[in-house]
Amino acid sequence: MQHKHNPKYNSPTRKQKTAVGCVLLSALFFVVGVCIFVTQKRVAQTVASSRLLPVYSVAREDKQIAISFDCAWGVEHTDEILSHLKNNDVRCTFFAVEFWVERYPEYAKKIVDAGHELGTHSRSHPYMSKLSKTQIQDELTTSALAIERATGKKPDLFRAPYGDYNNTLIQTATELGLYTIQWDVDSLDWKNLSATEIALRVVNGAKSGSIILCHNNGLHTAEALPLIFSTLKNRGFSFVPIGELIYRENYTIDVTGKQHPCT
Repeated sequence: MQHKHNPKYNSPTRKQKTAVGCVLLSALFFVVGVCIFVTQKRVAQTVASSRLLPVYSVAREDKQIAISFDCAWGVEHTDEILSHLKNNDVRCTFFAVEFWVERYPEYAKKIVDAGHELGTHSRSHPYMSKLSKTQIQDELTTSALAIERATGKKPDLFRAPYGDYNNTLIQTATELGLYTIQWDVDSLDWKNLSATEIALRVVNGAKSGSIILCHNNGLHTAEALPLIFSTLKNRGFSFVPIGELIYRENYTIDVTGKQHPCT
């Protein structure tokens, strides 16, 4: 039997076939593009999540901040710093290298007796990302013991010399019961900036949960402290040691190094 031709169902023309093909090809490219994007995003997330970070700052809304002083060379300005801390009712955190503690044990004890924290800044102040796990363990263990001998208190905070770290360092420090601490406000006092320049850097950079980096032997550090303390206190900030600023458990650290409590 011969079928009659239905005009509603004409066979697609070559032009129509080409148009459909283009649409399908475009859709295919779109799907492939999405897959590539998602894959790249997942890879980036995996890489980011595998990188360990120290605590640069803390997510807080109470305007608490911490000021810290690294101790490696000399004590010429340390008494003046301690005096300003006392006069302004500020408790803070010092990080000391082992050879500094062994040379100035009376200052290590003076710092702790005044109500401040003393954390380790390594044994010999090396670039610790270049060390093996065994060498890192030695740097941290012996320096912590030196602090404990001088002060009677075992440190649980650590700051890497030069701010230099890698996963091995942070993981090893954690295994030894040490929180690795960085900073988000750098006074640059080691560059011998004037007291006003140091103070401006600090007061302009500080925000709730900030950790401020200074050095006990900066040429104008002690001179800058009264302005730092008065300005930030007038803005509603309060100073606490780093050990009281950070979260000790149930926390995460984002890609900027900010510590957040788990909710």
